[in-house]
Amino acid sequence: MHANPAPRAKPPIGGTRAVGRTLLAAIVTTIACLAAVQIAEAQGAAPDKWVATWSASAHGPYPSGNATAGPDLRFAFPDPVAGAVDQSFRLTIRPGLWGTRVRLRFANTFGNRAVTFDGLFVGLQGLGGNVARGTNRRVTFGGKEAVTIPGGQSAWSDPLTIDFVDVRHADLLDGRRLAVSFHVVGASGPMTWHAKAMTTSYVTSPNSGAHGSDESDGAFCYSAASWFFLDEVDVFAAATTRVVAAFGDSITDGTNTTMNGDDRWPDVLSGRLKAAGGPGWVVVNQGIGGNLVTGPAGYSVATPFSGGPSAIDRLERDVFGLSGLSAIIWLEGINDLAKADISADEVIEGMREVVRRVRARGGIRIYGATLTSSLQSTSAAYGTADVDRKRRAVNDFIRSSGVFDGVFDFDAATIDRETGTVRAEFQPNSTVGGAGDLLHPNRAGQLAMASAIDLKAFQR
Repeated sequence: MHANPAPRAKPPIGGTRAVGRTLLAAIVTTIACLAAVQIAEAQGAAPDKWVATWSASAHGPYPSGNATAGPDLRFAFPDPVAGAVDQSFRLTIRPGLWGTRVRLRFANTFGNRAVTFDGLFVGLQGLGGNVARGTNRRVTFGGKEAVTIPGGQSAWSDPLTIDFVDVRHADLLDGRRLAVSFHVVGASGPMTWHAKAMTTSYVTSPNSGAHGSDESDGAFCYSAASWFFLDEVDVFAAATTRVVAAFGDSITDGTNTTMNGDDRWPDVLSGRLKAAGGPGWVVVNQGIGGNLVTGPAGYSVATPFSGGPSAIDRLERDVFGLSGLSAIIWLEGINDLAKADISADEVIEGMREVVRRVRARGGIRIYGATLTSSLQSTSAAYGTADVDRKRRAVNDFIRSSGVFDGVFDFDAATIDRETGTVRAEFQPNSTVGGAGDLLHPNRAGQLAMASAIDLKAFQR
């Protein structure tokens, strides 16, 4: 018994002449594109460049940190010392700018041993942990399908084409997320992570093997509200594209905002800049819950501080390391002031030091944002009159010192002038419900903060 031969493919309508015309059109288009590039080069036009389209500051080894709305992960990671063991991750991230060429950076910054990843893929997120059909694309490193990253280091992937993105209609992807999948070979040891993602990602059970190529989320039985190992995604974009780093602590990181709502003030600012048009701007969030300006004096992976390394110490990696960086908006200091042994003058000197380092780089603007009120906070250390006195002194410095390229007055946008607290409508918790903590502005408060930013500052 013989199998029937496969039917021959039908020629395209119009026969071989149509094929010839199609090939000719393709050749003409290619020549035109090459000519356009040559003309641009002759005229001195800058070439396209890599810019950060998404980032999250790695701040320590799991479970050190503040994972707001994070589920109990003891079944996914029974032993934090062993970390991930032969299991796969599917992280969901929202690009600030879409393009057809991307690269990804994986970090083992706070690991104490080398970690090997394989089965790496990136696709368009579908429903939940599923990948939209036909969009999953393999990620390679140096042409290989696996990469080993020593402890304390990071690695960029090869550039890859995500051809499901149509840049002519990129607006249709606004708000959509990429699904970045990868498998940890063996045991990772302590996992480098960003605790407060405010975004749902997925992980398989220990010893379940590689599932990055799966379009289905069936193997990804656990959810997480954090990002692991991945700390930046770049897109190849026009030379005029500029990146703003939102640098700060938990208020920037998104505490009390909506889970999966993308309504932190940097998200809202990004939307405002897009709506305003003009040269492309991307806003990336480099906030870390619990971060300090002044400390800890020496961060140790062996005894980690939940807020990660100080703003001064992480400036080089988390801010200057961003591709295409043009500007910084810095909101930070309230965690320092809540400590009885830290004065307003110490925070101000820390701010001066960060600005000095930014100036030494050249070509980067830095804007100061005033600290929002924590008076009467349910977090007792933050709610005192003494903390508020120090906060107002720091805000006076930010507003009047002239050290910043501009000032965005988040305090004025959120304060109740009669009580000195955050306005009542900005207090209820948008993440899990309840009255809020009078420290972290909710969705409405974050919208007010972003709306207080004068977009003309980015036109200069």
